[in-house]
Amino acid sequence: MTPLAGWENFYVIAGSSAGALIGLQFVVITLIADLPVGRGQAQAQASNAFATPTVVHFSVVLLLSAIASAPWHGILAPAALWDFIGIVGFAYQIVVVRRMRRQALYKPQFEDWMFHGALPFTAYILLAISAHAALHHCAQSMFGVAAASLLLLFIGIHNAWDAITYHVYFSRRARKDAEKVN
Repeated sequence: MTPLAGWENFYVIAGSSAGALIGLQFVVITLIADLPVGRGQAQAQASNAFATPTVVHFSVVLLLSAIASAPWHGILAPAALWDFIGIVGFAYQIVVVRRMRRQALYKPQFEDWMFHGALPFTAYILLAISAHAALHHCAQSMFGVAAASLLLLFIGIHNAWDAITYHVYFSRRARKDAEKVN
């Protein structure tokens, strides 16, 4: 029996959810692409700070699910991959936080710093720590990898919802402002 046995259903559900949410994110982005924004570079910077990381987090959950579902004969290879993903994810979060600070379209609130900064940092650190622990405490480390996966999934859901509601509110406000001018 492999160290990952018993986790198949969890990762099938998490991976399927992440894949479906990536697809929905692309559909929503396509639908809101025609909304009147007119801020060019500022919009692109905000998108890089807020929208792109959401797709990245969903993609990481999908990747973690694929790794955990592969027919490994031991824990060393998946643990090395989890560690690599955790370290790269942590580094990517540094880039995301810098982008959040540089973009000028939107002033991030506490909730934004938490869901776009602190919680993803936590998930990627947990993933890396769990990967290191997997060699000596395999059963416990699997719960850490699962928790990091779920945290990234929930972060992505929150951030996608937050972005959609912002765009809908912004487009309605822009439409009302345009009606007042005319």
